[in-house]
Amino acid sequence: MTLQLAISPCPNDTFMFDAMLNGRIDCGELSFETAYHDIEVLNARAIEGLPHVSKISAAILPLIADRYRTLDCGAALGRGNGPLLVRRRGDTSPIRRIAVPGLHTTACRLVRRLFPEIADIEPRLFSEIAEAVERGEYDAGVLIHEGRFVYGRRNLELVADLGLLWEQRTRLPLPLGLIVIRRDVPQQVADLVENTLRRSIGYAFAHPAESRTYIKTHAQELEDDVIDRHIALFVNDFSLSLGEEGRRAIDALNG
Repeated sequence: MTLQLAISPCPNDTFMFDAMLNGRIDCGELSFETAYHDIEVLNARAIEGLPHVSKISAAILPLIADRYRTLDCGAALGRGNGPLLVRRRGDTSPIRRIAVPGLHTTACRLVRRLFPEIADIEPRLFSEIAEAVERGEYDAGVLIHEGRFVYGRRNLELVADLGLLWEQRTRLPLPLGLIVIRRDVPQQVADLVENTLRRSIGYAFAHPAESRTYIKTHAQELEDDVIDRHIALFVNDFSLSLGEEGRRAIDALNG
């Protein structure tokens, strides 16, 4: 069976999916037509119900729950991994207008919940936000993916770690992204996809160097130390299984 798979080009996704997409493990009768999209494009396509299997922002789960179910593995969920709100270094003016990496993203959900006084929120491609804030197009911006590791190279400073604020408020890990599968995919096939992805993640943990060329083919930042930090932050035990705590965190985000 061939399934349409949509994931992000970021190192955490390519690290987890490498083994199953590049022939390092046996996928049985499964094969995949893979597309790589920015997270907000992934969200939009999932809202339309297009791909069989997709990465999504955890914040859109209620919008698609009638068409998709969540896999127990493949999540970007944990502690110390939240989006960062940054502004130009030394700027003390009020923050009124900010850029977020999509209105359906978990990052945007966190801004609305933690900073309800900020009303002017504009979507922008995640890889453009740091530069746009530095140029003065926005009072501040929310950085995700590799951008959160390298903003210090620019004339930017941290306003707030949104993940830390979330953890302080909820005492739960932060659910950023999930892998979902369409409900019209037979349960037996869905189970096979989940088990295959879990084996792919396990293989990646056991053989981390083998996925590096594939990761760099798609990554925004190519430095090995940035890639290593990215993977270490976003791929963890919750990626192997959400568990009870992970599911409580998802419910808290969307409650």
